[in-house]
Amino acid sequence: MPHPAVCGHCRDHDHARTGGVGVVSRRRRVPVSPVASEITLRFLAAPTDVAVDGAVHGGKVLEWIDKAAYACAVGWSGHYCVTVYVGNVHFSRPIASGHLVEVHARLINTGRSSMDIQVTVSSADPQVGDFSLATTCLVIFVAVDGEGRPTAVPTWAPRTSLEQRLQANVLERVQLRADIEAAMKEQQYTEAGTAPQVTLRFLAAPTDVNWGGKVHGGTVMRWIDEAAYACGANWSGGECIATYSGGVRFYRPILIGHLVEVTARLLRTGRTSMHISVHVSSGDPKAPQMRLTTHSLTVFVALGEDKRARQVPRWRPVSAEDKALEAHALHLIDVRSRAAQPPLQ
Repeated sequence: MPHPAVCGHCRDHDHARTGGVGVVSRRRRVPVSPVASEITLRFLAAPTDVAVDGAVHGGKVLEWIDKAAYACAVGWSGHYCVTVYVGNVHFSRPIASGHLVEVHARLINTGRSSMDIQVTVSSADPQVGDFSLATTCLVIFVAVDGEGRPTAVPTWAPRTSLEQRLQANVLERVQLRADIEAAMKEQQYTEAGTAPQVTLRFLAAPTDVNWGGKVHGGTVMRWIDEAAYACGANWSGGECIATYSGGVRFYRPILIGHLVEVTARLLRTGRTSMHISVHVSSGDPKAPQMRLTTHSLTVFVALGEDKRARQVPRWRPVSAEDKALEAHALHLIDVRSRAAQPPLQ
């Protein structure tokens, strides 16, 4: 829901009585308006957002996406919300430093406590102002109460033909997501695998905190992108960029100060692409047990000096686990190819 109406000069404070004179502005909830179902963030891409290839790295874009979707979810529900799923992320083109960025989050369906949000990222040279699409994805948030339990959200209903098509598309993909999640859960990632992998290990810092006191979901996705990049760059021997990320599932939060391990493992290579699985685990550094918090599958493409896709060395699975995971990657490609892409206009 929108924030309560407040006086402009006192921001989110009620008026205080002074010397018996004055009016107290009472906080009140207002009905959900159409505006509350979508939000646009606009800002300039900073030099600190840029990766080594000169463009904004995919992990930073995912952080932007999570923030916009969070604002949309909280605005609609009137509650604190947590990210539970990010999927169907398509990176269609890079974003340059200094370009004007628009991140638009739109509510397209609600469950009892969940909200499906479509996010689009566009950018433009600020001197020209001609925006073009850079990234699209679906984010699912769940509203929680003060004790962290799922709580009901207002029901959303489509008002336009576009919203009707968006809702129909997301409902068609419910079973698809369930099939993909089931397939991902069946896979084994053990020491029997021989595939190249990279593990990042560090402490979750206070600067990673979200509004609920845990690590921000967008920050976790940035870690996933960084580990996948390291794995892809190591195998390809050069620059690479994320082109697709799907099935980012958040199982439990990461606490500030906990030890974090992000392991990226190569599953399959195409002519220019690398399919990489990333697992994020965390735990108290004073205890040995690490628990899985997040799992994702992402696709990177190798780049040549001309910034065009180039061929990567072929990876051949050796063990039975390697072969099963390669087959798993191929299965997911087939499943996703059958799903219709959401309409944009």
